[in-house]
Amino acid sequence: MTWQSFRERANVWLYDSKERVLGTFQWLTLLVNLSALSVLAIYYGYEHDAETSASLFDVVKFSFGFYVLHYLVRVLYHFHPTTFFKETWAEGVVMAVLLVEGVGDLLWGSPPLGQGLAVLVPSIGDFSTFLVQGYLFVAVLMEWMRPGSRLPRVRLHPAVIFILSFVLLIVVGTWLLSMPLMSTVEGGMPLVDAFFTATSATCVTGLMSVDTMTYFTSKGHWVLLFLIQLGGLNFIAFGSFLALASKFGVAVKQHDVIEDFVNSDSLLGSSGTLGKVVAWCLGLEALGAVALMALWSPEVAFNGLGDRIFSSVFHSVSAFNNAGITLFTDGLAHPWVATNWLVHWVITVLVFLGALGMVAMFDLFDLRKLRERMAQPWKTISFPAKIALYFSVILVVLGTVAFAALEWNGTLAGMSGFGKFTTAVFQSVTRTSGFNTVDISAVGMPMLFLLLVLMFIGASSSSTGGGIKTSTLAIVLADVWRTVRGGDHVQIFKRTISAVLRSRAYSVLLFFLVGNLIGVFVLTVTESALVTSGASTFFDLAFEHVSAMGTVGLSTGITPLLSAGGKVVLAVAMFVGRVGTLTVAFAVGGRTSHSHFKYPEGHTMVG
Repeated sequence: MTWQSFRERANVWLYDSKERVLGTFQWLTLLVNLSALSVLAIYYGYEHDAETSASLFDVVKFSFGFYVLHYLVRVLYHFHPTTFFKETWAEGVVMAVLLVEGVGDLLWGSPPLGQGLAVLVPSIGDFSTFLVQGYLFVAVLMEWMRPGSRLPRVRLHPAVIFILSFVLLIVVGTWLLSMPLMSTVEGGMPLVDAFFTATSATCVTGLMSVDTMTYFTSKGHWVLLFLIQLGGLNFIAFGSFLALASKFGVAVKQHDVIEDFVNSDSLLGSSGTLGKVVAWCLGLEALGAVALMALWSPEVAFNGLGDRIFSSVFHSVSAFNNAGITLFTDGLAHPWVATNWLVHWVITVLVFLGALGMVAMFDLFDLRKLRERMAQPWKTISFPAKIALYFSVILVVLGTVAFAALEWNGTLAGMSGFGKFTTAVFQSVTRTSGFNTVDISAVGMPMLFLLLVLMFIGASSSSTGGGIKTSTLAIVLADVWRTVRGGDHVQIFKRTISAVLRSRAYSVLLFFLVGNLIGVFVLTVTESALVTSGASTFFDLAFEHVSAMGTVGLSTGITPLLSAGGKVVLAVAMFVGRVGTLTVAFAVGGRTSHSHFKYPEGHTMVG
């Protein structure tokens, strides 16, 4: 009997049980995934005796064995194993590594690859534990992305899926940050502060109620990095990533939301979009981390090479994702980095690119697009990219000039000419991220007001930043200009803006205005004692809320002073600002109604 005939007989024999067995394994794998992740969190978050630690880690080892078994079962039930290996080569590599580690643990009592890395880079410490976490997380993602997954069959509005993904991440982040070993305080971080911090990191806002440098342990810093990265990848690289990856095919309902989010003429090639987004994000973050690692000044007190690498990666990820969270007390105004202009410029570039948006970056820097424009000079960048690039540059220039002019003898006093220019550019660019190289509470009221306006406008569409977006600003200004001039059409860059786009722009603007008005009003209620005592002013509260809803993170210093109610208000503002005001409206608004009649037109005075 040949191998081919044997496989054909086996396929016929296994066919009737294929759906039942694979379906059962899929649900069991999901259960094992969640159980193992919970056990790992408990393992790293709490103190345990040796016996308990061993028992917990046995659960993790069992999960690894189960993943390998599930993979082998899928190979067995596939009609063409060679094709299966080619299609799942990445997952196969992970399973092979798990198998090697498992065999090594049985024979020698420790995973060989993890121990080898610990020997090569001793300063990283017990890297094998983090390696285990990485293995498990990759396995979970691969299982969710695998074709045939039951997850996409849950019929939910795409906006609801998007919102729930962030809610889940915030809940998990709150649980992790409240664990005793994540912070330096006895008993762990209070629940309200953990919720506030998890929301701030997930929504890449950067408002912090505690000192990140001294309050959290290294494990807590890892959790923050995890939350920033997943939250900052935004909708197309996180919401869809957990539902099902476009690399394996996206359902129509996911396509609709992605297309609305990207707001481009095409879906950037559809099936390869997600991988491209993730690759660009990770690539730029890696380049930023390498640059930062080389540019840290000797004054920065790192605890070895591992700490230097982690700090570089953390700040690069925080910058590109416009999170604005640092590992230094007082942010980048800390004496260790306050005058390191080269570090400031690296962070400035990362923040600007992150706020520019993936659509604009693909159009500006994609090699295929660049070759096309070089071969055909009459071709220009796309319409969305023009809006993102031109208006971002205009806002940066205006902010730089204003900061330099208004703060020349204020917060910029005593700096060199290059230092003043660098700081002015930095604070203008970071209107979307919340990094600060000067004490924001010392900035004069005129510049604070301009910063509030810049935070309200925010970043560009499909970016990691918040605010009403530069596209909304462009459309509203163009419509106002058309009204003043008495034109028939709204035009930007020789393109006519449709009534639908104008309606969306005004809806975003109004929703954002109303959201901030309501939020600031509630803050005046919850923080009345703070204002009465003189520790804060009404403008401080307004600045704080606009910063939260714009997912910026700049603060005049009142965040740690806020009551529990005030922190909850800001957390809600950060969440609404992150997932998008229109997304929230669509998620709860139900279906659009259509009528076959209309009332007579009404006329009234306006203004």
